[in-house]
Amino acid sequence: MDLSYTPEEEEFRARLRAWLAKALPDLPPKPPATDWPARRAYDLGWQGRLHDAGYADVHWDASPTVRLIFLEETERAGAPYVGANFVGLLHAGPTIAAEGTAAQRARWLPPILRGEEVWCQGFSEPGAGSDLAALRTRARRDGDDYVVSGAKIWTSHAEVADWCELLVRTDPEAPRHRGISWLAMPMDALGVTVRPLRTLAGSTEFAEVFLDEVRVPVANRVGAEHDGWRVTMVTLSFERGTAFVGEVVACLRVLGELAREARANGRWDDPALRRRLGLLHAEFRALWRLTQWNVSEAQAGGGVPGVGGSVFKLRYSHARQELYDTAADVLGAASLDLGRGWTADRLSSLSYTIAAGTSQIQRNIVAERILGLPKGR
Repeated sequence: MDLSYTPEEEEFRARLRAWLAKALPDLPPKPPATDWPARRAYDLGWQGRLHDAGYADVHWDASPTVRLIFLEETERAGAPYVGANFVGLLHAGPTIAAEGTAAQRARWLPPILRGEEVWCQGFSEPGAGSDLAALRTRARRDGDDYVVSGAKIWTSHAEVADWCELLVRTDPEAPRHRGISWLAMPMDALGVTVRPLRTLAGSTEFAEVFLDEVRVPVANRVGAEHDGWRVTMVTLSFERGTAFVGEVVACLRVLGELAREARANGRWDDPALRRRLGLLHAEFRALWRLTQWNVSEAQAGGGVPGVGGSVFKLRYSHARQELYDTAADVLGAASLDLGRGWTADRLSSLSYTIAAGTSQIQRNIVAERILGLPKGR
């Protein structure tokens, strides 16, 4: 494990910082969190600027360490997050880069990097969320197409997406983990119906998606037929291993804001609160070091994060909830002001122990794949 940076990596950091200092003041105002069509345009506009400046390819063509530096510096500078482009840049794109054919990489990766196409994630179903292998959406082979029928839920950014990374069951007779395939489905295909779901914070970044005899070309399958579970594990390793990197930096920034707020409103005089803030600061610093360790392991292992991502995701999910519970104690009634964003962030934090694999699933992975314990029944 090597947590140090090479001179070339530090040069990349300095060059990126200089570019961000020039680019960020020219950004237009950020649209409301509830206006996803406007958010799509804003997020893709920023991605286009990254592409034109030569920074769009860090998610796949750069080393994991350079990717880490990029996410760290853009978050510290207050640059826009990937937003509506989240699934394409951090889930589907890396998966296609790792598992796709040359033709698939040429078709789908450049539009993601240029900020031209948005992807959504069609994994969870009403009866198959945490138990993803229980999915029932069927894909029947018909010549050069699959004919897909079923339903997905919690489909991130479906209402503004062009493509969907879709898990389907292509062999209903096979064991649960062996009859699944990973497809790239166009969201404008005949038979696709999207029904947005409104969150507690009032936004609609999730949706139900209903599939009625949707035809998806066999050429859109990433990986071999029935090998989708293995491909999905690649997707989830990116989701759990590196997708939250920028958020750790954001949480450290939030802690600094809370400390300043506590000094200003008198809450800093409470020793118990100071201790909570100090423990959270230590926790997120440790999570940042764990992130560096995971990235170092990924760099040594060919670029795909390992099971250490589950260790990170498990603890980060709970630490984020503790952070925003503490924020409510610091801010008091002001934490209910939607205009400041604290309420939406606190409500959002509740989902982190479920999204990207529940904490129970992460504990099973840690127990079985790291500690070597027998599988539960």
